[in-house]
Amino acid sequence: MYPNRPPYPTHQGPPQGYHQQSFHHPQQQYMQPQAPPNQGYPPYGQPPYPQGPPPPGQQNFYQGPPQGYHHAPPPPQAYQQGPPPQGAPGHFRAASPYPPQPQFQGPIPSVPSPGYVPGQQALGDFRAQADQLRRAMKGFGTDEKALIQALAKLDPLQMSAVRSTYAQHIRRDLYKDVKSETSGYFRQGLLAIIDGPLTHDTTCARDAVQGIGTKEWLLNDILLSRSNADLNSIKSTYERTYKRPLQKDVEGDLSFKTLSLFSMVLRATRHEESAPLDPRIIEAEAQSLHAATAARMVNNAEEVCGIFSRSSDAELRAINQAFSARYNIQLDKHIDKEFSGHMKDALLHMLRTALDPAMYDAEQLEDCMKGMGTKDEKLVTRVVRLHWNPQHMDQVKRAYRVRYNRDLLDRVKGETSGDYQRLMLALLA
Repeated sequence: MYPNRPPYPTHQGPPQGYHQQSFHHPQQQYMQPQAPPNQGYPPYGQPPYPQGPPPPGQQNFYQGPPQGYHHAPPPPQAYQQGPPPQGAPGHFRAASPYPPQPQFQGPIPSVPSPGYVPGQQALGDFRAQADQLRRAMKGFGTDEKALIQALAKLDPLQMSAVRSTYAQHIRRDLYKDVKSETSGYFRQGLLAIIDGPLTHDTTCARDAVQGIGTKEWLLNDILLSRSNADLNSIKSTYERTYKRPLQKDVEGDLSFKTLSLFSMVLRATRHEESAPLDPRIIEAEAQSLHAATAARMVNNAEEVCGIFSRSSDAELRAINQAFSARYNIQLDKHIDKEFSGHMKDALLHMLRTALDPAMYDAEQLEDCMKGMGTKDEKLVTRVVRLHWNPQHMDQVKRAYRVRYNRDLLDRVKGETSGDYQRLMLALLA
């Protein structure tokens, strides 16, 4: 696919001596590839933020991003791929103290995250939840607390099952009922929960490009740093819903450098997280980024976009380390200096999501609340998307305390009020 790049090696990791920097993700090892975790959210292994309540006297206890990891050496030469010796058909050389090593057969394709397969639902009887929702809206007035209690803790597949049960058991449309009984940002949050991740992302993508102007932050949140599987689900749902390709609408709303970047991203051809890293490719990509920016009078944005759009999160972390080691400057600082506007924001979004997803999401939430006034639309969108991954949300809350020395829930409570406030706090609890 990339003729100027060396091929991936057949062994399971790079040669000894190649280390990743501290900004790596714990599940990404230079070991035998494993099936990827839920995509569309950052993967998790041993989380970088401490689990459970902090020890007494250590309310800000924080281990930081995971420490740099090491890799296993490549399997012995006797077990590299190649034709078997004569006289021993079907076998490798027998004289070796090492057991045979499994050969890498290619990266494992990502699978859609929970909530990104149309029609997928949790098993079980959800008539009690459907009845609770109907009672909250039936008759004179609305029981907003009951709506929050019923909806705030449902995962994507449970929400899909509740909505379907409501339609079959109550014979009404839950989305329409909630929309008619609520208002403001409280309604926006409830409807986003009811829609679920896939429909909500599709709706947000449409909202980002519809009308005058572009909601660039929303395009970044919805389309960047996504797995191929989730991005393809969003694209197909968008076209089925609006009878037009998402690529066409996004490209028609952007221009110049960002048009190229999002066009490449929407091809959904990122390298899979399960693919082994090749240090030769990593070094070549780091040098290409430098040559495309610092070594030119005018940046070669096309080259930078190509590298960022095709690289997995693991590759971006490795490229960041190689760039920093070779040029003595952090890659994010270099991008911040060389680019501006939406292009800079998009590239930094992709890089910082790869380096420390929990800390980046914490900073994104603070961005909704800092300064004069609260950016409520951003806050609702980001909190709802965050609550669909409780394990990651827990890490974001810990990262927020470390970064800003205060509790995220207290911060949100001070910026919201009424039913809107109660919903946001219930989603983050």
